[in-house]
Order: sequence, then structure tokens, then C-alpha cells
Amino acid sequence: METRNRSINSDMKKETINTVIRNRKSIYPKDYLKEDIPDSLIKEILINANHAPTHRLTQPWFFKIYKNQSKQKLVDIVRKIDDSKLSKIKLNKFIQKINESNVIISVFLNRDKKERLPKWEEIAAVSMSVQNMWLTCYVNNIGSYWSTPAFLKEYGDLVNLEENESSLGFFFMGVYHHKESPKLRDDINSKIDWQ
Repeated sequence: METRNRSINSDMKKETINTVIRNRKSIYPKDYLKEDIPDSLIKEILINANHAPTHRLTQPWFFKIYKNQSKQKLVDIVRKIDDSKLSKIKLNKFIQKINESNVIISVFLNRDKKERLPKWEEIAAVSMSVQNMWLTCYVNNIGSYWSTPAFLKEYGDLVNLEENESSLGFFFMGVYHHKESPKLRDDINSKIDWQ
């Protein structure tokens, strides 16, 4: 079991977390550099994913990692998807993204078998684990984005998911030297109703 020091690091300033959250954004595979992401960093990213909030500690996430030669395994799976239901062009673009990425993490929901929680809560927990990965990538100069293509059900079938499991997409990662740029966001005041 992982443990953590709950004391606040005196060196950490609140502006650090504000900067990380406010500057995190999607970076697409075409912009990744052809540099290796060390396994130790991938593990750190996944450890942080594992620290997402989770009601009743169901921890409903699990991941498959595709890197180096194993990316071909993912390409082979995608090629098995019935292109009569999905555009061959879209499948080929997805394969191109695989080839342009350093690492692809398949994101899965492992639903509590007792179904003690509504499904949306467990999907929300997985989403927060992905956000933790995203933030960790950002601070380590790793570009990343979460893709949810139309063939998630077919992919899940091809990787033999259990009945309580489902694919929630693919988290693409690649080395990227961040250049800060404005993020388009509506004014928060338009989304607040103080009571």
C-alpha cells in the first residue's frame, strides 16, 4: 500500500498549483518530439493517477500501457475493428496518432462488481485519475491528450474486457516543450450563481 506525507510542503506555493491547472491543455501527437519517456516517469504518472478521489475506495480505474514495440500490438487491434461501421479514414488517422506518440495509455473503468455506487460516480473517478495524469505530464514537459473514439466498445471486446469493465479512451503522450499560450475559457462569473 502506498503511503504519503500529509504535511504541506513549505516550499509549495498556491500559485504553483494554480499555474499547473490553468496552463494544462491538450497537446496532440503531431506535435510530440521523438524522445523517449522513461519508464520511471510513466510509473510516476500512474501513481498520481492512482491517487484520484474515489468514493468507497472502489478505485475503478485500470490501464494498459503501449510503448515502443507494444504500440504495434495496439495498431493490430485497431486494424481488426470493422470498418464497415466506422470510417477507414478515421481508423487510419487513429493509427497515425499511435505511431506519432511515445506512449499510449488505454484507460478503463473497472466497475464495482457489487454496484454499490452509481456508474457515473465511478466514471467521474476515472476521469479524475486521467486529470492527475494530465497534470503530471504537464509539469514534466510531456504533451498529452485524452481521445475517446467511436470504437471504444469494439476495442473493449477485442481486448476481452469483463462484463463490469469498459474502455474510456486512450491517453496519448509524447515529449513536448511547453510554450505557454492563452487558454480559451469563458469568464467564471457567467457560470456562478451565488446563493
